[in-house]
Amino acid sequence: MFRLHTLLFIVLACSVQRALGGEIINGKEVPPKSLQYMASVQNDGKHFCGGFLIRKDIVLTAAHCDFKKKTNVTVVLGTNDLRKIDESTMRYNVKKCKHADYKKPLNGRDIMMLKLSRPSKIKPIKLPNKKMKIKKNTTCLVAGWGFIESGGPTVDKLREVEVATIDRRTCQREWSKKNYVLPANIICAGGYGTKKGACQADSGGPLVCNKMAVGIVSFNLGANCSYPNVPNIYTDISKFVAWIDYPKKRCQI
Repeated sequence: MFRLHTLLFIVLACSVQRALGGEIINGKEVPPKSLQYMASVQNDGKHFCGGFLIRKDIVLTAAHCDFKKKTNVTVVLGTNDLRKIDESTMRYNVKKCKHADYKKPLNGRDIMMLKLSRPSKIKPIKLPNKKMKIKKNTTCLVAGWGFIESGGPTVDKLREVEVATIDRRTCQREWSKKNYVLPANIICAGGYGTKKGACQADSGGPLVCNKMAVGIVSFNLGANCSYPNVPNIYTDISKFVAWIDYPKKRCQI
């Protein structure tokens, strides 16, 4: 996730800086006016990460979407087609609140809040409580504006795909074959045992299960979206409920 339109998953290890981003693999276009909580996080008017509205003035996204060299970061809400943006009503300036303990996606805590310059009229998506645990093989939804194949073109129209959650033991076993130890506080879904998943430029978007945003697109293996390979990794939102609820203790937003 570290070039425009290369955002969903991270080029782990030495390539971490190169592979962030996300695209929806083997998905379909989202019907107009659906998934209105989806946000396009943009720099200089160009999409580089996903996000989602959790309160009238707060968008949640991935911490790795904080590109320090890119200062003109805005959020677009209210359209599934990035060619159709009303600049006066759909674009918002933001203040960032990144988790203080975040270092890189492979270390976990890949979560960031963006406070909008004004409240949105869009209905936010619900979040889980801190006790919620998603069972394996739960059918969930992931959406984004990223590539439709590894190294392929990005899209202007929002796309979605269904993915199933994968138990932690299986997920770590498959990642161990690549010599990676997964961080705590993550959810695994898609990319393994299926050709469906997220990829570059989808980073920061939600994993939606039972009509709740339970995860945040964090990383995959080396920006390789030619699935199946290993499971896609999402930040487990239930583990960060207190951090989300009391941001003033952590950030000036």
